[in-house]
Amino acid sequence: MSQTHKIARALISVSDKTGLVAFARKLEQYNIEILSTGGSAEKLRQAGIKVIDVGAYTGFPEMMDGRVKTLHPRIHGGILQRRDLPQHQDEAKKHDIPPIDLIVSNLYPFRQTVASGADFGACVENIDIGGPSMVRSAAKNHAFVTIVTDPAQYEDVIAEMAQHDGATSLPFRKKLAAAAFAHTAGYDSAIGAWFAAQLGDDYPDSVSFAAVKQQALRYGENPHQTAAFYVIDPSRAGVANAIQAQGKELSYNNIGDTDAAFELVSEFIDQPAVAIIKHANPCGVALGPDLLTAYRRAFLCDPVSPFGGIIACNRPLDGAVAAAITEIFSEVIIAPDMDDEARDIFAKKKNLRVLLTRTMADPRQAGKIVKAVSGGYLLQTRDNVVLDQTQLKCVTKRQPSEQEMQDMLFAFTVAKHVKSNTIVYAKDSATVGIGAGQMSRVDSARIAARKAQDAAKAAGLPETLTKGSVAASDAFFPFADGLETLIEAGATAVIQPGGSMRDAEVIEAADKAGLAMVFTGIRHFRH
Repeated sequence: MSQTHKIARALISVSDKTGLVAFARKLEQYNIEILSTGGSAEKLRQAGIKVIDVGAYTGFPEMMDGRVKTLHPRIHGGILQRRDLPQHQDEAKKHDIPPIDLIVSNLYPFRQTVASGADFGACVENIDIGGPSMVRSAAKNHAFVTIVTDPAQYEDVIAEMAQHDGATSLPFRKKLAAAAFAHTAGYDSAIGAWFAAQLGDDYPDSVSFAAVKQQALRYGENPHQTAAFYVIDPSRAGVANAIQAQGKELSYNNIGDTDAAFELVSEFIDQPAVAIIKHANPCGVALGPDLLTAYRRAFLCDPVSPFGGIIACNRPLDGAVAAAITEIFSEVIIAPDMDDEARDIFAKKKNLRVLLTRTMADPRQAGKIVKAVSGGYLLQTRDNVVLDQTQLKCVTKRQPSEQEMQDMLFAFTVAKHVKSNTIVYAKDSATVGIGAGQMSRVDSARIAARKAQDAAKAAGLPETLTKGSVAASDAFFPFADGLETLIEAGATAVIQPGGSMRDAEVIEAADKAGLAMVFTGIRHFRH
């Protein structure tokens, strides 16, 4: 079998007509006969390119509102016939089925139709049948047929044909075939997910995921691991869809940490907010009248950990905050945008990665989260609960002040983004101590309090930052000892889910200390 196969006949049927005319002109230069359908044929004909309508080629017109046009033996026989089998060639000659050597097909815009909010009927009509059939036929017979499913492939196809005098090589066709099967698999995955959603089936018996590779990564969490970055949802603002304005290539750990930072800072809409992240946990989060103030207050929480960290902002970066950020080494900055002054300041730090998202993520947006386990996946809905003051229940004799209430909501929101077990101390809409990921909630409370003492000492302050703060726990206190640790640290109010068998004991300890405590009824475990 020849490794190269010359293209004599092509069939073009595309919904995305980007670059189509220029590509077809290149095909004309090799005297390739072009078959086409509907809008594709019309566009090529208007450009002066000679086209044979598929209806004329098969002897059957497009019918049933275009549902039937390429589903014909003369089309699929032309694609699927093996050129190296005499029986195939004899049958093709007997039934007048010439070979088709190139298929150019990208499918009906099903995802775009769904995203537009179209009704059920319109979405169904945008489920392509003939296109996937041709794509899969061509990919199966890649020994002889070249399959193109993306306008981004046009340039590579023309370069390949130029190298082989109008032919393509087998390795090249295999590469395109692999992409074609992935293309139809992703298309069917989107249809399956949409149909399940229409039926209200959040967890159907069979689930598949479609993702597009964004980039190959140098390595994974550690240098001995391989990795790549894939995009599943092109609509959600964040690291997956950000523009990298400058800096080195993102690493596996950069991407995970930056996602954690941006999702956290997106929780805050009404005021400028900054989150500083290290190893997927926040080491400082604050609101302020401007980004510079918010950054300074976030940094005060833990002036040691931010070195080599990730900084996320919910407002466009300006020169003042850019100058402050570059006082230490950071790995990544992510924000919706930046002004020219900030751009010039960051440009002096050529390795600093700066990502721009154009907009913020919606913390209330529904969606699914996938987590890999050995031999399978866990699938769950996003933790998109956003609490307000009306949802809180005060369980102590003392009611919280308005400032304490606002700080508790702030602290509990931050706790949602900290690895469990979590304790967050906050004051005036800024974290002052964070304890993350401990096996004991008491240890998280102690670690957060100790870090607050260290931060106060580094800032030259006379007393620990947790004195007069509020505290948030991501889950209930199983015993009163956790609450007693917060009291020792100087917290005056506590927010927690409640629901422990010993809630009465914990409430009693709060009342004895004169604390205000509210229950949320919502747990924010994060593993």
